[in-house]
Amino acid sequence: MIDNKFISIISKYKWKILLIVFVNLISLLFSIMTMMLIEPLVKLVFVGNVADLSVIGTKLMQFVALFVDISAPKQSLVGIVLFVASLFFLKNAMLVLTQWLLAPVRSDVVRDLRNRMYYKVLLLPLAYFSGQKKGDVISRAVNDTQEIEFTVLSAFQMLITALVTVAIYLAALFTISYELTLFTLVLLPLAGLVISKISRKLRRQSLEAKDKLGIILSHVEETIAGLRIIKGFNAQRHAEAVFEKHNDSYAGLQKRIYRRADLSSPLSEVLGVTVVMVILIFGGMLVLKPGSTFSAPLFITYIALFSQIVNPAKNIGTAFSNYHRGVAALDRIYEVLDANEVIENTDHPVVIQSFENEIDIKDVSFAYGQTDVLKHINLQVRKGEMVALVGPSGAGKSTLVDLLPRFYDVTSGSICVDGHDIREYDIDSLRALYSIVSQDIVLFNDTAFNNIAFGLKNVTQEQVETAAKTANAYDFIMSLPDGFQTNIGDRGLSLSGGQRQRISIARAVLRNTPILILDEATSAMDTESERQVQEALDQMMVGRTTIVIAHRLSTVRNASRIVVMDGGEIVETGTHEELMQLGGKYKKLVEINQYQ
Repeated sequence: MIDNKFISIISKYKWKILLIVFVNLISLLFSIMTMMLIEPLVKLVFVGNVADLSVIGTKLMQFVALFVDISAPKQSLVGIVLFVASLFFLKNAMLVLTQWLLAPVRSDVVRDLRNRMYYKVLLLPLAYFSGQKKGDVISRAVNDTQEIEFTVLSAFQMLITALVTVAIYLAALFTISYELTLFTLVLLPLAGLVISKISRKLRRQSLEAKDKLGIILSHVEETIAGLRIIKGFNAQRHAEAVFEKHNDSYAGLQKRIYRRADLSSPLSEVLGVTVVMVILIFGGMLVLKPGSTFSAPLFITYIALFSQIVNPAKNIGTAFSNYHRGVAALDRIYEVLDANEVIENTDHPVVIQSFENEIDIKDVSFAYGQTDVLKHINLQVRKGEMVALVGPSGAGKSTLVDLLPRFYDVTSGSICVDGHDIREYDIDSLRALYSIVSQDIVLFNDTAFNNIAFGLKNVTQEQVETAAKTANAYDFIMSLPDGFQTNIGDRGLSLSGGQRQRISIARAVLRNTPILILDEATSAMDTESERQVQEALDQMMVGRTTIVIAHRLSTVRNASRIVVMDGGEIVETGTHEELMQLGGKYKKLVEINQYQ
């Protein structure tokens, strides 16, 4: 049966598909007329006249007479041959038109699927990707969508053509001999049953193969990202051994799939020839039967018509085989498309235009699955304040700030901005309040200009340059070969860490948002780079509400408030001086970090 998921993706092309079917019907009509002219042609060659033809043969000769002269045997022979040649030309012209109409359907279906996959990836919460390997998601978005074109769409095209062909030819065969055709209809489903048994297992194996390919792509992606570590630890052989293990497993499964898929075509052909042999025996007996109206020329015509069913019938088996292989890819695609978005707008979201008063975090708890990360957090951040979050790794600092722009939603409690729960706000307008600069610098394989202006429209050169100057990035950008139009490479790796961070700061400056989130923005930098980045951050924080996650405690001494977190809870709050006098967790952290 045709999968509902596949029906949903081709439904928008139903009129084009109906047109393709119609053109295909015309092509079949020309083909059947060609085959039906065999009877008068055989009668003319072996008997010397076209008298006593079947009803259809007589009608066809009357139709031929409209175009060519058939007044004498020679003229009839030439006329029939010329007419057959014309019909073959028209038949193939219709087939070319069918392919021409089908080409955009195939390419557009794949395009639409890829667009939907990419859009879904943008919508899915960050938590989704913590449980999915990036390489596997890439495999679904690229390889599996391409597999749809190579298997499912090709199979669908083949299946429609084959089913229509078989149906039309069977109708023509019924008009010649209903007895012989009924006998044929008993044999064909038996052959189809054998093919279907092969097809069902192909879907299961193909789904397993897609999963294995996703594992391979994930390993390659991890290898490229961690190549420095692999080389540094002389772990090339280990990485290679892991890859070979996954690759061998995938190759072994593919061999079984290819063998099973390749079996369907020859098996279909053997079954088809067997059916033809049985029909020859049964039909020959009908011809030899005394007083039979089923003549030898008509039987030859019948065999010729039936021979045109063999390949389409074989194609039905091949199509189902390919279809079940491809549907496995479709299943994997829909696992992503049907994934719960979790972070969604309400039915009537409120658009927030500005930040006026405070962020109020009320009794917030949060868990990744069954693991508690935050427990009963209460915190207010007033407009214009600089609030610093400090604490050991794993304390929940980054998770807390990720809740503010709704990268995740709270498990319990609420976060309010200017008196409204953030879940009531339109997500895009809420996130427009924040600029985020993190330790994980994200730059794109594009120019310095486009990285700074990322996500914004109608940005001028002057605005980008002003943002770069504020971020202390203008001078080094101008020293690049093409200035702001220099491509900075994949993830900006042609630049130093400090330079990349200053471009990300310039991007945040250009957004000019009222709230700034700094997530350990200067960690793991050398002293000079940190100084330059910190200068840029100091300029950026002027006049903004700022939430800082601090790795180096020296950077938060001047914060309005310092919030100390440990084990997912707030354990201390106050200024630097107040917390030092308290002599608790914060003081211990400062003492540990004295060398910095």
